[in-house]
Amino acid sequence: MEQENETKKNTGGRPKKAIKRDQLMAIKCTPNERKIIESKAKKVNLTVSEYLREIGLTAKIDYRNKALPKEILSFTGVLNHMAANLNQIAKKRNSNDELSPLERAELKVQSGQVKDLAVQIKNFMS
Repeated sequence: MEQENETKKNTGGRPKKAIKRDQLMAIKCTPNERKIIESKAKKVNLTVSEYLREIGLTAKIDYRNKALPKEILSFTGVLNHMAANLNQIAKKRNSNDELSPLERAELKVQSGQVKDLAVQIKNFMS
């Protein structure tokens, strides 16, 4: 009898898991995206949960920086300033007004700035 008490009787049922996955996560997707995810999971013989968990834990994701580098912000500021000035010049020319010598000089300077900015952008991107 002592041996019977020492060995536990198998009560049946599913064996307990060492790590219980009891946390639920929901995702939103379109019906088309759902079909794609389900088909990819089926191709690798996994459930959708196993597939998404595996992708989420092992896949590398390209992180998208939402903040632009200061150089790009600077380029954008200069381009916006030049665009405003060119718009004023175009408005004046369209109303058949002649450009003053000062405005011509400013236009020449801005033309050079546009060329310099194009070179800076090219250098930054390469």
